[in-house]
Amino acid sequence: MANIDLHFHSRTSDGALTPTEVIDRAAARAPSLLALTDHDCTGGLAEAAAAAARHGIPFLNGVEISATWGRHTVHIVGLGIDPDEPALAVGLKSIRDGRLERARLMGASLEAAGIAGCFEGAMRWCDNPEMISRTHFARHLVDSGAVKDMRTVFRKYLTPGKPGYVAHEWASLADAVGWIVGAGGMAAIAHPGRYDMGKTLIERLILDFQAAGGQGIEVACGSHSLDDMHKFALHADRHGLYASSGSDFHAPGEGGRDVGHTEDLPPICKPIWRELEARVLRPAG
Repeated sequence: MANIDLHFHSRTSDGALTPTEVIDRAAARAPSLLALTDHDCTGGLAEAAAAAARHGIPFLNGVEISATWGRHTVHIVGLGIDPDEPALAVGLKSIRDGRLERARLMGASLEAAGIAGCFEGAMRWCDNPEMISRTHFARHLVDSGAVKDMRTVFRKYLTPGKPGYVAHEWASLADAVGWIVGAGGMAAIAHPGRYDMGKTLIERLILDFQAAGGQGIEVACGSHSLDDMHKFALHADRHGLYASSGSDFHAPGEGGRDVGHTEDLPPICKPIWRELEARVLRPAG
């Protein structure tokens, strides 16, 4: 299969590159389909689509929505969405409105742990205050020398039970999926291998997701091992879910995959992009 990357980020949310820069970087791998999926916003899609068209690369409008399911935070990727659909736009704005206050609390938590100035430092990495996130704090902690690298940041800080972590109520799972489907897209559970859930809980998540109208799950993902990929291929087959593929790229040198680089799906999978042909933006000519 040609490289198909349906999950990566730009500086519009918590990526390090502009929408144009991230598409230019992906283009070096000659992908056959790309989708920008910034967190809780769609502001970079027009620029990314234009860059993809210049490279002759088919493009899908996408988004990654933060959702609360029980006591867990999960992420739902929306593919083939209409970014101007009113309910989606209003819903995403409601999520962004809570990010700034959460960030202030994160900064206060880190200051209480002896690391001052983190809120201001994180803001310097963020073009849009509405999109301030843990990743911006992590980049500041590395850049300031408080922590040696991004991987270490998330072992020592910003995760449950560690300084800098602040629990937050995101969109409900039903709302996140509903906004995507209502905007003409398909919803997929993002990077399921990252969630602290055993088989029973993952099964419950999938069932609730499907009850809300969700139809896909990421099988090939930058944070998935080969074992993860095959495990979630089996989940997809068992539940009749379409399989998606994405690098979850944020920045050069961060994470396991560069943008535009994905693994082939296992043969039992039904690729989600085949169901989205009508939503693909194709270069003229």
